[in-house]
Parts: sequence; C-alpha cells; structure tokens
Amino acid sequence: MDQLPIRLHPGIDLREFLEKIAKQQFPDGAFVVCGIGSLSNPRLRLAEQNAATVYSGPFELLSLSGSICLDGTHLHAVIGSDSGQVFGGHVVRGNIVRTTAELLLIPLKEWKLTRTFDDQTGFQELTPIQQSQ
Repeated sequence: MDQLPIRLHPGIDLREFLEKIAKQQFPDGAFVVCGIGSLSNPRLRLAEQNAATVYSGPFELLSLSGSICLDGTHLHAVIGSDSGQVFGGHVVRGNIVRTTAELLLIPLKEWKLTRTFDDQTGFQELTPIQQSQ
C-alpha cells in the first residue's frame, strides 16, 4: 500500500488509533503527512515538560504530522481554541476525536523506520534503514 487516507469518527483516541493501524498496515513504519479535524479536551506535551498539558473544551486540529514505527511514535499537532488561540506540541494518548479527523499516512518504499537511542539528545530518535530490493 502506497498511502492510506483515514477518517476517524467521534470518540476515537487519535494516537492510539494511529499506532494500531500503523502496526497492522505499515510494519516498516509510516509518516503522518497531514491531519485536520477536531478534538475534545486535547492533551499536548510541551517542550521541556514531562507531563501533558490538557486544554479544556472543543479544539480544532489545525495540523498533525510525524512518524510512526513499531518501536516508537513521534507526532506533533497544532490546535486552535474557539477564541482563536493556537497551541502546539507532542501528541500523547488521550486526544479524543470530537467530530472528525482526516489523516494521510504514507510509508516509504525501500525504507524501514525504527528508533534508536541517541546519546546526544538523550531520546529514542528516528533511524531510517534502507532495505535492499
């Protein structure tokens, strides 16, 4: 499969669903290249924070992108409030679709996405491995 357009229905956990579908459809990993929709009480982990920040109320999902592989997920989102305030950060579990979410996942042929520990950053970082044909 070259790409997978997805529509998520109300009540679905955004990250949980993406990790599940990626395991099933893209065991070598995939990129979330775009995502829009709406969330109820979204949760984002902000830079240099250990815990997620919860935003109360309905929010628009203005942008979603990142990478998913069997040994890790790295997703960023930009959300907008009903007053036009905009926030962004790392997508954690617990982001529940309010009305819809429209996403596009794309795997990279000839590449396996994995994560390995990077001594410089202290995090599990994306490590693309080119696969022979």
